[in-house]
Amino acid sequence: MLDSIHPSWMPLFDEQAEVLDEILTALPEEGITPKRERLFRAFEHAPEHYRVLIVGQDPYPNPLHAIGLAFAVPEGTKPPPPSLRNILLELESDLGIVRDGFIESWSLQGVMLLNRHLSTLENQTAAHVFLGWDLFTSAACRYLVRANKGRLVAILWGAKAQELVPELGAAKVISSPHPSPLSSYRGFFGSKPFSGCNKALLELGCEPIDWSR
Repeated sequence: MLDSIHPSWMPLFDEQAEVLDEILTALPEEGITPKRERLFRAFEHAPEHYRVLIVGQDPYPNPLHAIGLAFAVPEGTKPPPPSLRNILLELESDLGIVRDGFIESWSLQGVMLLNRHLSTLENQTAAHVFLGWDLFTSAACRYLVRANKGRLVAILWGAKAQELVPELGAAKVISSPHPSPLSSYRGFFGSKPFSGCNKALLELGCEPIDWSR
């Protein structure tokens, strides 16, 4: 499970060992999404690799969709889950980009796709909200900001993600409601997070993200 974590993150994992041990002990062996070996996929690259942080709430409850990266699904997944479909609609509205749902590729460009809670039960949303993941992801965000000396843009979708604002220090923050069908019409649509992110990156002296790739 920890084999895929980039070594640069290990001081965080060592610091949070007690919290993680409690969480992982409480997790059932079966019936969770994503699978245990994918829980920490957002940490595959060094923190310095990331210049954008996108935070959602928790993984897709459908085990065929959850891969350990927030909002991402396996290549070729059709139709995309509703939240991802709305993200793609907003991308088209914001930048005129029409693309498939394989957004895992964004992580290769420096976009960290992190859920506030890293697991849930199959076919049940928000089942692990009180398991302790919020303690770990808060610490992870503080670690990320320190590693990047504040040269980071955070896109926070939904109330759970926005709890992280105090942990993000000097990072530039873009917030809106979650892209879920339950909240997307309350301000996610029209929020222009992708163009806003690239503008903020340029202000920080960073390369923008090519959201079409």
